[in-house]
Amino acid sequence: MTLLRVVVGDTGPTLRGEQVFLRAPQITDYVAWAELRETSRGFLKPWEPSWPADDLTRTAFKHRVKRYHREIREDLGYTFFVFRSDTDQLMGGVTLSNVRRGVTQTASLGYWMGERHAGKGHMTDAVRTLLPHAFDTLRLHRIEAASMPHNDRSIHLLEKVGFRREGFARRYLLIDGRWQDHVLFAVLADDPRPARRADADRDNGEHLARVL
Repeated sequence: MTLLRVVVGDTGPTLRGEQVFLRAPQITDYVAWAELRETSRGFLKPWEPSWPADDLTRTAFKHRVKRYHREIREDLGYTFFVFRSDTDQLMGGVTLSNVRRGVTQTASLGYWMGERHAGKGHMTDAVRTLLPHAFDTLRLHRIEAASMPHNDRSIHLLEKVGFRREGFARRYLLIDGRWQDHVLFAVLADDPRPARRADADRDNGEHLARVL
């Protein structure tokens, strides 16, 4: 099992896994984020909602970061950037969105990985690092995720970290300009958490589960 360490900073906790660390996005991340997203555009486009024309501008990024921080303050969502531990290099992002409290205690998982960092186990490590925070610190009961049926890499990742397939939703999300079917997954706080197997910890691509 991944040993979770939580380090509290000015923008919230930093979560440290074996290969990566997660922290909330900051304005100073703009240059690295924009470069990574631009060079990965073709890799990410089939798995994401259509990008606005100004998506990679500094102004749009500032609005994005402000929204992320507001959602954290209001307990509506928790967005983290994923960094490589040994180089501090930005590699992708992982999000708990649409947090529902009351009798539900549920959130939705989404993630993305830059093309040059995919297939190296980093997103598996990131999701494994995030789940204990979601369950033990945020006290959520259930984390949901959705993947297009032909996204074998994302489905493999979800199943590897303990998500269970629960259903199928027709034309569930507007991805790449088209309403797309999705396979539905979830993991519960009291579900067994799979032990890490170093010899099998490769994601073979790490495409998107769900971007929100």
